[in-house]
Amino acid sequence: MKEYQPIEDYGIIGDLNSVALVSKRGSIDFMCFPDFDSPTVFAAMLDKEKGGYFNIHPLLEDINHKQLYLPETNVLLTRFLSEEGVAEITDFMPEEEMYGGKEIIRRVACIKGQMRFKVECCPRFNYARSAHSVEQVNDHQLIFRSEGDDQLVLRLKSSVPLQHRNGDGYAEFTLAAGGMADFLLEEVDVSSPGIADLRAFVEKSLFDTINYWKNWSAKCNYRGRWMEVVHRSALVLKLMTSYRYGSIVAAPTFGLPEELGGVRNWDYRYTWIRDASFTIYALINLGYKKEATAFMKWVEKQCDDIGEAGYLRLMYNLDGSLDLHETELNYLEGYKQSRPVRIGNGAYDQIQLDIYGELLDSVYLYDKYVQPISFRFWQNLSNQVDWVCQNWQRPDEGIWEVRGGKQQFLYSKLMCWVAIDRGLRIARNHSYPTPPHWQEVRDNIFYAIHNDYWDEELQAFVQYKGAKTVDAATLLMPLIRFISPTDPQWLSTLERIEEELVSDSMVYRYRPNEEVEGLTGGEGTFSMCTFWYVECLARAGQLDKATLFFEKMLGYANHVGLYAEQLGAKGEHLGNFPQAFTHLGLISAALSLDKELNKHSDKGTMV
Repeated sequence: MKEYQPIEDYGIIGDLNSVALVSKRGSIDFMCFPDFDSPTVFAAMLDKEKGGYFNIHPLLEDINHKQLYLPETNVLLTRFLSEEGVAEITDFMPEEEMYGGKEIIRRVACIKGQMRFKVECCPRFNYARSAHSVEQVNDHQLIFRSEGDDQLVLRLKSSVPLQHRNGDGYAEFTLAAGGMADFLLEEVDVSSPGIADLRAFVEKSLFDTINYWKNWSAKCNYRGRWMEVVHRSALVLKLMTSYRYGSIVAAPTFGLPEELGGVRNWDYRYTWIRDASFTIYALINLGYKKEATAFMKWVEKQCDDIGEAGYLRLMYNLDGSLDLHETELNYLEGYKQSRPVRIGNGAYDQIQLDIYGELLDSVYLYDKYVQPISFRFWQNLSNQVDWVCQNWQRPDEGIWEVRGGKQQFLYSKLMCWVAIDRGLRIARNHSYPTPPHWQEVRDNIFYAIHNDYWDEELQAFVQYKGAKTVDAATLLMPLIRFISPTDPQWLSTLERIEEELVSDSMVYRYRPNEEVEGLTGGEGTFSMCTFWYVECLARAGQLDKATLFFEKMLGYANHVGLYAEQLGAKGEHLGNFPQAFTHLGLISAALSLDKELNKHSDKGTMV
């Protein structure tokens, strides 16, 4: 019987269409296929009995496991070490740009001694809702056909004999030192012939994939103190981008809980304007202009599609469509009994005013550092800025997508200010005309934030109008250049955030409040907020503290440098995995901390 592995026990591979999560024990326990937002084929992480998996493991009791990436690549090695021998699985997905995607390759090699392996390929199509049939083509090939609406057909090819029973594929084989076995799981495409020479294809695609990722990594312009972790985070963000559309998912998974046994289990396999915009900041800062351009083309299409100002949605499917209806898969028990498991996301039709600021900020950076935007794109964007000018005073659900009703959230007002400010800057850079009221409204928001959200008793900017609590989203105030990082009002706010939300070096996004959230239960510390906190400390000149907290946080990455959304009380990873927000926050914090450390180093200051 399979057991639930900790979320942090997984590495990921991907082809810029989707990803697969591979455990340290050699099992693929989560994969949506062939795209990020396709139904799952393997989902044992969400139901160990019903979900499906693709496991390759030694038939040994006493064995140690080690997992690592080949440096500067997304090619994953899972190593098995025992007294009988040493073996490893090389897992990768040839990427879309060169191979068209839709293939998983698993190469098993015995390095030393001798080892016997068992293979179990147990697909469960359409979120484990659809039955399937299996056909034995020959000793080395099985065909799995979904009988559901997805009509997905998969082919498993192997260099060792395969058999099947009860709809699943099996194999057992023994390898001595120097021996190899190859497995290819692919979508059957009637327009292209199958692969004739499996060994040659695996050999060529492995080296092509290694070279693809190494060449991509080499384009990164970061050469600072934390190169390895920054490059790994960049590689993770790249894995979450769609080559076909240019859109970026918030995370490639759904249903992984923010609290074990709790109800906060969401689907993140969509493109949030906010998350994707933040991702573009990070990629532009690292020199990745191609990805920024692809995303901007996707955004420009959305601005053409929305019809009228104010209809920019906070999230979209990869292709820009809006079919995001939230459904509960009540037949799945959920990760460690965390139910319900949801697909779709009911927050898609919420009003979240902050998305306009995040989008305009990313366009501003793109226009300044990558490529000037077109006048037509500017016209669409200026309509959005006009809408913000007219609607910034509306209550909304805010960045954390609360489900307890709208509030006048500080963060939303901040980002409305950003939307207008960056709109004015873009127009100024191009000498585009702007309506006279833009600057007036921007300044009105500035004064409203200082007057309505400053609490004299707390000596802090509060979460929403009338609140007596702070919010970690406020950490962006100096990062978006709304306030100086050394302004006394900001420093006292930072102290209040430290008192209320910081646990050791880790940061809660806010203190749970059922009335505001509309949800029961709690959650872990929010890793992106921890990196925002580090960046605020660095910009405020608290470099020793910032460096210590940053490097402590690096110690919470999993064994291959990946982060989920949150960290639990025991340092366990919680929420969807890996999380773009966390990795882009790491990149931004590393860049800011490097910059501040270099400033002080140049001045001869000891830090």
